[in-house]
Amino acid sequence: MNDFMQFFSDSDPSNVSTSIKMLLLLTVLSLAPAILILMTSFARIVIVLSFVRTALATQQMPPNQVIVGLALFLTFFIMAPTFQQVNETALTPLFAEEITLEEAYDRASIPFKEFMSKHTRQKDLELFLRYNQAERPETLNDIPLTMMVPAFALSELKTAFQMGFMIFIPFLVIDMIVASVLMSMGMMMLPPVMISLPFKILLFVLVDGWYLIVKSLLQSF
Repeated sequence: MNDFMQFFSDSDPSNVSTSIKMLLLLTVLSLAPAILILMTSFARIVIVLSFVRTALATQQMPPNQVIVGLALFLTFFIMAPTFQQVNETALTPLFAEEITLEEAYDRASIPFKEFMSKHTRQKDLELFLRYNQAERPETLNDIPLTMMVPAFALSELKTAFQMGFMIFIPFLVIDMIVASVLMSMGMMMLPPVMISLPFKILLFVLVDGWYLIVKSLLQSF
């Protein structure tokens, strides 16, 4: 421990500052997956895209890598204004040593809070406020991230499942029609999925399904 303190006392201040920046960068990178999933649009997008694949009953087509990759780039596209605001108000002044780390954290949390508050249901946020027995916040900045993030994630799950339900309806109708036709023909041993799958893919292609899904996701934000 003494050697560790001696190292910092004998080191050049600029080197120490660089070391702190590297430590901060590694910390942010280690938390990046959780931040990406719970504080951005990623969760809603990847869940809706997974619902599409399940509704089509195409097993692993498109594969998980394609779904996650598409969700990732759509997230960067949707969150670009928020990321840019964080970079201008927090990261750039921090690296220029114009503000402290605590001030950078406070400034960086504001754009994320503004984004999450637009898509968080009041009922979900009040759930965590009541559980923590916290007073009703007067401004958005008074809401801690420990309450805003889970409330936002809960709202995103509900919204994603609502969109997934709407996606399932037309494909469910096709499955029911095919099953009824097969039963009326006495072909009860033939799995309806084998017959309905080509029709569902054809319908999805004819209506340009991927375009409609991505358009609906973008408009939902």
